[in-house]
Amino acid sequence: MKAYLWNIIIWFDQGINVVFMRGDPDETVSSRAAKAQRKGRRWGCVLCRFMDLFDKNHCEKNIEPDEGERLA
Repeated sequence: MKAYLWNIIIWFDQGINVVFMRGDPDETVSSRAAKAQRKGRRWGCVLCRFMDLFDKNHCEKNIEPDEGERLA
């Protein structure tokens, strides 16, 4: 049951990325924010700083290098 609930949380997170941020359906908001933070984008910096209040280096720990921006 624990794995099932965790999968629902991940699904919801990825859904937020798709619906509100027009992102990759297999990438989490945290991963996308970390990539934006690395590029110096304000929204990524703010969101990652907020997430750090709950889990230090959350965005960096959850970055998905194989998801999101597609390599050509």
